[in-house]
Amino acid sequence: MSLTQFAIIDSTLREGEQFASAHFSTADKIEIAESLDFLGVEYIEVTSPCASPQSRQDCQALANRDLSAKLLTHIRCHLDDAKVALDTGVDGINLVIGTSAMLRQFSHGKSIDQIIDMAATVLGYIREQAPALELRFSTEDSFRSDRQELLKVYGAVEQLGIVQRFGMADTVGISTPLQVMEMVRDLRRVTQADIEFHCHNDTGCAIANSYVALEAGATHIDTTIMGIGERNGITSLAGLIARLYASDPDGLRDKYRLHQLIYLHQLVSRKVGVAVPFDHCIVGESAFRHKAGIHTKAVLKNPATYEAINPQDFACSRSIAIGHRLTGWHAIAHRAQELGLNLDEAQLRASTQAIKALADTQELTLEDVDRVLLQSVH
Repeated sequence: MSLTQFAIIDSTLREGEQFASAHFSTADKIEIAESLDFLGVEYIEVTSPCASPQSRQDCQALANRDLSAKLLTHIRCHLDDAKVALDTGVDGINLVIGTSAMLRQFSHGKSIDQIIDMAATVLGYIREQAPALELRFSTEDSFRSDRQELLKVYGAVEQLGIVQRFGMADTVGISTPLQVMEMVRDLRRVTQADIEFHCHNDTGCAIANSYVALEAGATHIDTTIMGIGERNGITSLAGLIARLYASDPDGLRDKYRLHQLIYLHQLVSRKVGVAVPFDHCIVGESAFRHKAGIHTKAVLKNPATYEAINPQDFACSRSIAIGHRLTGWHAIAHRAQELGLNLDEAQLRASTQAIKALADTQELTLEDVDRVLLQSVH
């Protein structure tokens, strides 16, 4: 599959609502949904309307907005849930049931055959009531499920011929890229329908696993802003975009309004009361900050030497830190030019050594650096 032929299902308003400090009001949800829509994500997934009366009202409110993105809601494989979801006016329903031995024992208590029967009943009812509705069937805890049992469930649902998309979920974040590749390929042998991948980040592999899922034949990836969600969350929106951009920048520029990423992260950061991590892909404060002398020399000549991602495409700017012991004279020369100082190489090298020596004894500000440079003129 071409890596340009994919869709993002952003689940900030479903998975993200499970983040410890998330408590989105209706107005918050509308603001976030409209901002995601402006970015250009293809789908927005919201909390099940069965979760609470307010969740149901919020789901209906979002379904009534004039969004270009398709609105999805996520429900259990349960007929009562399906009936409520159908009344909300969403564009699609994401249905899920656990298939691992652990979840079958401690969650819903159903056998594999019972899961198949339940899926057939609920999916059949939804399709009968809403022939045009987008319908997804997903297993939960897919990567701790027995592979043959898992494929048996997918195969049985495939034979129904009524879902547009199958989902697989690494619910506890234990998969490796190789395991993801193998499982997506196994599922692809069972169906030609779309494949959605949902990956938790408990072991730090969510972005890599999601990218490999696309390489293996998946078509849809679940994300959240800042990767927020249950426990350590899932694949981050900016992280997935960064990974895809590094492979195909032109495709990402055409597909999404990339400059919207910063605003989205600032927005959700305020709503959940958690700062955007300093090392977050693209939107973190350190993403385009250069410090080491050998780096800054090359970046000043050609930013691509140490930047795989062009910050300008995201309305970001690079910065070069020069007030430290690792600084180089090319970075100092650049600062001298900004100040309008005409210093020769000997003066610049001497100033650089003075700055390094001063930085060994104290933390420097840009004003301290400028002071050294101005003194070198006299």
